[in-house]
Amino acid sequence: MNIEEFMLGYKVAWEQRNPSMFAALFLPDGEYHNTPFQVQRGAEQLAEYWKRVQLQEDVKVTFEVLATAPTSGVAHWRTTYQVASEELFQIWAKSTGTSLVARKPGDPLPRMVLDGVLQATFSSNRCSVARIWWHSLPQPS
Repeated sequence: MNIEEFMLGYKVAWEQRNPSMFAALFLPDGEYHNTPFQVQRGAEQLAEYWKRVQLQEDVKVTFEVLATAPTSGVAHWRTTYQVASEELFQIWAKSTGTSLVARKPGDPLPRMVLDGVLQATFSSNRCSVARIWWHSLPQPS
């Protein structure tokens, strides 16, 4: 596996909102650092974390490979999605560095934009460690 193959799998797993497909990108003890301070290890934690994407609709992921080496790579990614539940909106709103979008009860949930960078290392044709750095905000109307 290389960064291009990983990112293609990442894109499909996210757009299909499929936790098992996401976890299958990693070694059995693979790590996904979704922030510098949080890590999911192993298929069970990876799949459990990825369940949150099931609260997203109309997901679109694009990426560009920035650097590649035989066992590692870096990519810039951008994701847009429609928030599909109040639960997901509250998870996002409580994240560090974000604040609530001005909404009144009954207002539609926002469409979000996430922009980030992913660095990954590979072994035995799967990802051993992936680290992401990202920011999110509501998509402008």
